[in-house]
Amino acid sequence: MSKQTKMIMGFWGFVNVCLLAAAIISIVFSVVWREPNLLLNLTLSTTHLNAGLIMGIILLISWLISIGALLSSNNSVMGFVVLNWALVVDSIAVLIVGTIFWQYTLGIRNNYLQVWEAQSTETRIAVQDLFKCCGYYAPNDTTVALGGFCANQTFVDGLFVSNTSNTNACVGPITAFAEPTLNQIFTYVYGFMAVVICLFLASLCVIKTRQEKERFRKIDAKRGGRGFV
Repeated sequence: MSKQTKMIMGFWGFVNVCLLAAAIISIVFSVVWREPNLLLNLTLSTTHLNAGLIMGIILLISWLISIGALLSSNNSVMGFVVLNWALVVDSIAVLIVGTIFWQYTLGIRNNYLQVWEAQSTETRIAVQDLFKCCGYYAPNDTTVALGGFCANQTFVDGLFVSNTSNTNACVGPITAFAEPTLNQIFTYVYGFMAVVICLFLASLCVIKTRQEKERFRKIDAKRGGRGFV
């Protein structure tokens, strides 16, 4: 094996390990973040977690295909061709999942109003107790859950400040936690695209190297083994 081929395969192997890491990270966090956690459960919906899990499984399947390609005979390129088609699917999956999280941040206050309204009274009381706030956009709006910190309507009405209606409301603390969380997630997801692209390009180099080696082998065979390889 030439020095150039070793360098190509070394880079290919490194990026392939990165692909496996991306798959494991996606799957593990998509499962772990389903555990009971007040703020994470409020921030990440089942749709978000399922999207991350599906993406992780797709990346893992591509990694398994890459192992099959690596174990194929040195004159075969079909495994790497199949791998690159799988990587095209990976890039689409990464783009879709990253965009789902990114797009959710664009209307984050309104999006989490819907999430807030869908929560049980117990969950809303727990959030209000945690942040010492009441309601969503205003302390005395229709989404307030009476109990705990927001003990009764008289107390809630006393928190309302007419000229700054979001004061003492939960929209600020909720989005202050949710927005950076979502930003970090879609940044990491989009970062997986670099891994996919690098592995795609590295696989193209492997294909080209194997094709050239096979071409020279055939020429050498025709020359009676006196030639190029």
